[in-house]
Amino acid sequence: MDGFWLALTIPFLGTLLGSAFVFLMRDTMSGTLQRILLGFASGVMVAASVWSLLIPSIEMSGGEDASSVVPAAVGLLCGMGFLLLIDMVTPHLHPGDDHPEGPRSHLSRTSMLALAVTIHNIPEGMAVGVVIATMLQGGTSITAASALAVSLGIAIQNIPEGAIISMPLRAEGNSRMKSFFVGGLSGLVEPIGSIAIILLASTLEPLLPYLLAFAAGSMLYVVVEELIPEASHGEHSNLGTVGFAFGFVLMMVLDVVLG
Repeated sequence: MDGFWLALTIPFLGTLLGSAFVFLMRDTMSGTLQRILLGFASGVMVAASVWSLLIPSIEMSGGEDASSVVPAAVGLLCGMGFLLLIDMVTPHLHPGDDHPEGPRSHLSRTSMLALAVTIHNIPEGMAVGVVIATMLQGGTSITAASALAVSLGIAIQNIPEGAIISMPLRAEGNSRMKSFFVGGLSGLVEPIGSIAIILLASTLEPLLPYLLAFAAGSMLYVVVEELIPEASHGEHSNLGTVGFAFGFVLMMVLDVVLG
C-alpha cells in the first residue's frame, strides 16, 4: 500500500522540486537551457506513451489479428481530441508568449500561465493513474515496478518542467514564494487525476486498454502541440533534439529495467 501512495505522489514531488529552482536561479532562464529541458521532457513523455501505455494497451486487447490495435488507435485519438478540446475552451498563456490562447477572459497573466501548465499536467496524472489501475487488476504485463517506473519517469521530467513554470512567473514580477507556490500547485492536478482514473477504471475494467491509449494520446498532444515547437524555437534548436534523445532513452531504460 505504501508503494501505491508513493507512485501517486512522486510526480507531484518532482513538480515541487522543479518549482523550488526559483529560489536558486536568477529571475530568468536562458533560452538554451529551456530548449534542452523542454526536449528532455518531450522524450520522457513520448517514451512513456509508447512503452508504458500503447504497447500494454495492444497486449491487453487479447486479439490475435489486426483488431488488437483497435483499442489503442481509438483511445489515442480520443485522448488527443480531449486535450484539443481542453486547449480550446481554457484561457491560458504559455511561457515566453504574449498572446493568450482559448476564449477571451479577464484572468491575470499569472493565472493564465498556471492554467497552461495545469493543462500539461492533466495527461501525466492520467497516465500514472491508468498504469496503477492496470497493475491493480493483475494478469497483465504491468507490474508494481512498471507503475513505479512510469511515476518516476514523469517525476524526473516534472523537475525541469517545474522550473520552466516558476521562472516565467518570477519574470512576470511575482515574488519567489508566490512563483514557487503557483508552480507547485499546478502539479496537484496529477495525483487528483490519477485517483479519478483509478476509481473510473475499477468500475469500467473492460475499458482499461482504451484508457491506457487515451492517456498516451493526451501526452502526445502536449508534446506535439506545445513542447517540441517550444524546444525547436530560436537558435541552437538541435539542443532540444539532444534533450529529447536523453529523455527518451532514460524513460525507456526505466521501463525495461524496473518493469
